[in-house]
Amino acid sequence: MRFLLYNIRYATGHGTRFHLPFPFAGYLKRSGSQLKKIVSFMESVQPDIIGLVEVDGGSFRTSQQCQAENIARQLAFDHVIETKYAFDSMATRMPLFKSQGNAILSKMEIVSHRFHYFEEGVKRLIIQACMERVTVFLVHLSLTYKNRQYQLERLYRLIREVDRPVILAGDFNVLWGKRELELFLGATGLVSANPEKKPSYPSRSPKRELDFILHSPELKVVNFQIPTITYSDHAPLICDFEW
Repeated sequence: MRFLLYNIRYATGHGTRFHLPFPFAGYLKRSGSQLKKIVSFMESVQPDIIGLVEVDGGSFRTSQQCQAENIARQLAFDHVIETKYAFDSMATRMPLFKSQGNAILSKMEIVSHRFHYFEEGVKRLIIQACMERVTVFLVHLSLTYKNRQYQLERLYRLIREVDRPVILAGDFNVLWGKRELELFLGATGLVSANPEKKPSYPSRSPKRELDFILHSPELKVVNFQIPTITYSDHAPLICDFEW
């Protein structure tokens, strides 16, 4: 089973051109050509499950088309997507921000799914998607250390209720390093698929380990890689599991 985690930055690109003609101008540009490159990459690596962070659910960047839905259609995958902000957040009332979300796509049938929400931070979405043999959680944690610790506590409570192997993946934003996760890993029993702590950010010259694929011990990692792909500011993570 191949798992792909990718923060695609809404397919808005990366590099110097992203900040022209003014800083972060890339967020306001059309994303069609960049998304085609991302889909082509995904097709080449043939994943079974995809965790997409920072995906556009349908804004002017995409001509109101949902990126996750388009990718799922081309790959013939099931998918679930939701905005990453809380229902009462000001962001859900802003045309661009309300379309910004996360998504899980799967070659296997998604039997059920739930959307949970953190009580802290701006990005609050937790996607839980259940396949026949595995449950996947996808998150994008807070940039604030204190909020991240509260969010990890919430994740612990959700994970301990699951009765099958778990994959927890996402952009964890652990700006203080992996030591932020030590207590969480000890409490949940989850293991990092990246024991060598290979960095994935920024994609052009990775220096930080911000993106994580954590898994139950019942899942054995037989291959882990971070391809040198620069379609986003984050590099993708690929992990092959055996039961």
